[in-house]
Amino acid sequence: MTTVAAKTVSVKLDDGTHARVKRLAGARNRTAHWIMREAIERYVEREEQREAFREATLAAWQAYRDTGLHATEQEAEVWLSRLAQGEDVEPPACHA
Repeated sequence: MTTVAAKTVSVKLDDGTHARVKRLAGARNRTAHWIMREAIERYVEREEQREAFREATLAAWQAYRDTGLHATEQEAEVWLSRLAQGEDVEPPACHA
């Protein structure tokens, strides 16, 4: 059995939210602690993914500004259409 180090933190919830968490915990046969921990973990994972997407977008924009390399909207549309039809095709080559 693997033991994970955990740190206790305190979260202040308004009465309505606290009651909702307790009701959901009861309906799921879980503790309120489990519900809150699961919610926080999922939120953090989602926000990390959003941040990674934002950083990749900024990097792509900077690469475009540095090089001018790009694919046209039409090239992208053709590629996406082929993907939607189930074809395993490479993205269009970037060009100036």
